[in-house]
Amino acid sequence: MITIHLHGPEAGAETALQAKPGDTLMQVAVSNNARGIEADCGGPATCATCHVYVREPFASQLPPPQDDEASMLEFTAAERRPNSRLSCQITLTEAMDGLAVDLPASQH
Repeated sequence: MITIHLHGPEAGAETALQAKPGDTLMQVAVSNNARGIEADCGGPATCATCHVYVREPFASQLPPPQDDEASMLEFTAAERRPNSRLSCQITLTEAMDGLAVDLPASQH
C-alpha cells in the first residue's frame, strides 16, 4: 500500500489516505470522500477541478504533463504554480509512497 498526504488550505488540515499502485491520486481522493478535490469530469483531464500542488521531492520525479493536462492547467480556479498538476493524471506507484500534495483553496 501507498500512503498519500493531502494538505488542505486551512492550517493543520491533513488527511492521510491508503492507495494501491495503479490508482490515480484523484481516484483515491474521491473514493475516500476527501475534501478539496472535486473531480467534476471523473478523470479524463477535461475540467481542472482536481488541481493539486505536488510537494518535493515528488514534483520533480513526475513525468511532465501531457499536452491535454498542460492545457487544462491554464483553467484552474486557483493560481497555477510550477508544481501544479491534475490529480487525475498522477498514477501512483510504490515509489510514490509518502506523496504529499497541497490542495488549493477552491476548485471552482
